[in-house]
Amino acid sequence: MILYGIPNCNTVKKAQDWLKANDIAFEFHDFKKKGASPEKLNEWFIVFGWEKVVNKAGLTFKKLSKEEQASIDSADKANAYLTQHTSAIKRPIVELDGKAVLIGFKEEEYRSVFNK
Repeated sequence: MILYGIPNCNTVKKAQDWLKANDIAFEFHDFKKKGASPEKLNEWFIVFGWEKVVNKAGLTFKKLSKEEQASIDSADKANAYLTQHTSAIKRPIVELDGKAVLIGFKEEEYRSVFNK
């Protein structure tokens, strides 16, 4: 299992704490250090939709002008933006056996996926 995110994100910390408390082993992939490939982003777009993968509530996206925000209006444009600005990816993203299964952190969703 891989947990994708950035270490200083409170939502990522909540997910990590929950996984540790429930004795669920995971590998942490730090977007800041390791990035996110265009291919990986496309995989997540298929599962969650590109609109959900772009973290529009985060500071990175909010710093853009209204025109810049509006210009991110397709999967291709979102992919180019997120490849360059990984902190704008909604997080955390959890993959099990190479397949994305969770985005963000909602305890009830984690309980359901991990049968806890």
